[in-house]
Amino acid sequence: MKVSVLCFDVSSNAAGRAHLLARLLSPQYEVQVVGARGGAGVWPPVAGDGVRYASVPAAKLPGFLASIPALLRLADGDILYASKPRLPSAGIGYLKRLTARRPLLLDIDDWELGFFLSGGPWGTLGRALNIANPTGLPWTWLIERLTGLADGITVASRFLQQRFGGTLLPHVRDTEAWRPGAADPRPVRERLGIDRERLVMFLGTIRGYKGVEDLCEAVVRLKRPDIVLALVGTDPASPGGQRLRERYPAIRVMGAIAFHEVPMYLGAADIVAVPQRQSSDTRGQVPAKIFDAMALGRAVISTPVSMIPEILDGCGVLVPPGNVAALAEAIARLADHPDEAAALGRRARERCVERYSFDAARRVLFPLVERVAAAG
Repeated sequence: MKVSVLCFDVSSNAAGRAHLLARLLSPQYEVQVVGARGGAGVWPPVAGDGVRYASVPAAKLPGFLASIPALLRLADGDILYASKPRLPSAGIGYLKRLTARRPLLLDIDDWELGFFLSGGPWGTLGRALNIANPTGLPWTWLIERLTGLADGITVASRFLQQRFGGTLLPHVRDTEAWRPGAADPRPVRERLGIDRERLVMFLGTIRGYKGVEDLCEAVVRLKRPDIVLALVGTDPASPGGQRLRERYPAIRVMGAIAFHEVPMYLGAADIVAVPQRQSSDTRGQVPAKIFDAMALGRAVISTPVSMIPEILDGCGVLVPPGNVAALAEAIARLADHPDEAAALGRRARERCVERYSFDAARRVLFPLVERVAAAG
């Protein structure tokens, strides 16, 4: 049986969740990721990772309408699995289900409308008028209202489950391939200029709701040369990267890395920080990098936002969102007590294997796919 995983932009980080779904399905099914392409190729962190992609150039409306027939032809799986309730992914899935009667699963890993609400009333109004963008607010609102067309739904957090129903399928990791100590961290520490210092790492793209500036302020406030912060996944030449480097000259900034390099980079860190802020952006979101760190046995400092307290219960440190002083105190404590950090990492690894591994996800996902296929 073939599964077509539908992604609204294979060139952006939207491909991250679609790629994960494809990897989960690939041992049992023939899988291909299908979607629009806003850039030159597949999103670099997942390109070349063994998953097949097929795409067409992205376009704004009315040009997007001309690409719909091609997307429908590429979505030729016996079952469709749409990643995110967006027009170029779930919208194509709805059309294919109605016109070709293909069974459709819908995966929701973020509250997509929440991203549009963070700019305040006037910002939201402006976005509501932007009907030319197929991934904009009006079309996303419509696609969310039509989730009942799907034959099954998977969600990545409790908030999303309460809002949309469906089966909980968190961001999981291949704990068989990703093990503590499997990658040599020394080249990364040398690249970052780290010797005996304690390395705090944030891995991911810069967004205001991710609390990166809170993290920078916390490390600067400590005034400790033995604690170094590295931001990995941030282009140093980008406006955001340049601004952070100018404001916090002591931090290390490194661009995007391939997905297969994550174990080597996180393995070099003594502490992994994921300081999510509380906002409409993060209400339904669980950062995938938490699971990266857990799989690799790293000590994690995060905030009690969305489902994070449940995930890190007893195996991570939580500080109030936006509280720079508490974040600095937590970093200093784990830096000064490496045994405590190591114990947290071991418990996090155990939790990840038990609940957030590929094996755990497949025990839920495979029966769901079979039920949806049979019903269709």
